[in-house]
Amino acid sequence: MKSNRYFCDMQLFKKIVDFYIYTNIHVALAGFSLTKITLINFGIDDNLTPFFVAFSILISYNFIRFYEIKNNRLNWFKDWFFMNLKGILTLMILSILGLGYSSFFADFNLKSVLILFPFAFMTFFYAIPLFKMGKLEVSFRNFPLIKIFSIAIAWAGISVFFPLYEADYQFTSAVFLEFFQRILFLLAITIPFDIRDVYDDSKSLKTLPQILGITNAKFLGTLLLIGFLLMDIFKENFTYIGFLIVLIISIIAGLFLWFSSPKKSRYYTSFWVESIPVIWLGLIIFIKK
Repeated sequence: MKSNRYFCDMQLFKKIVDFYIYTNIHVALAGFSLTKITLINFGIDDNLTPFFVAFSILISYNFIRFYEIKNNRLNWFKDWFFMNLKGILTLMILSILGLGYSSFFADFNLKSVLILFPFAFMTFFYAIPLFKMGKLEVSFRNFPLIKIFSIAIAWAGISVFFPLYEADYQFTSAVFLEFFQRILFLLAITIPFDIRDVYDDSKSLKTLPQILGITNAKFLGTLLLIGFLLMDIFKENFTYIGFLIVLIISIIAGLFLWFSSPKKSRYYTSFWVESIPVIWLGLIIFIKK
């Protein structure tokens, strides 16, 4: 009886975790964390942009998932998606309401949405084709080497430029340094995803692990993390505590990078690697208290 109850509990736990990951709640939390980190780094409080980013991710990423399923992609995911369609639709409705509240019923600068356009464009057309040439779909995802850079630049722009522009913060060299530092970090933590998919991705994508090999891609990711760490030294608001936090995050990201492989389960990247921004925010809140 106890073993059956344990099995049922584990099945329920797995269903909850799968819903949390597959509906992009975890991705939204990562986006929230990266945006909040920017605001903290620049001394800005009481800002709703992290919630705006989180709700936007939930809406856009789940819409992209639906588009990909409709176009016979993500076949491994299709059955789960339709089995949980009611829950997904409920989450989408709540996200739209949350986005509407943060946009129209709170102290939010709607003009700041303008700066999101190029990065939102890169996000949507990463998966959704700009146009079709016969059977060939033209999207950022299908351009060699563009995939990883489009993801990193879009996320860096959304999590750095957007919250600071909304807060009417002047774009100094410090802002651009934060932006480029964030790109290096995001490039590094995206490599484990490409390693996971190295045998599933089309060879025409020419992802970093496909071009360089898995080991060399890990070395490149390590160099990116070293660059990410060193750039912290040149910040105007440099502190030893802040540098220590970035050092810890670099080590954590490096460990996840070097332990990544095509044999790892999707939970490794979709949960653990995606958790790094959340850990980063947690360290800032805990250590700087």
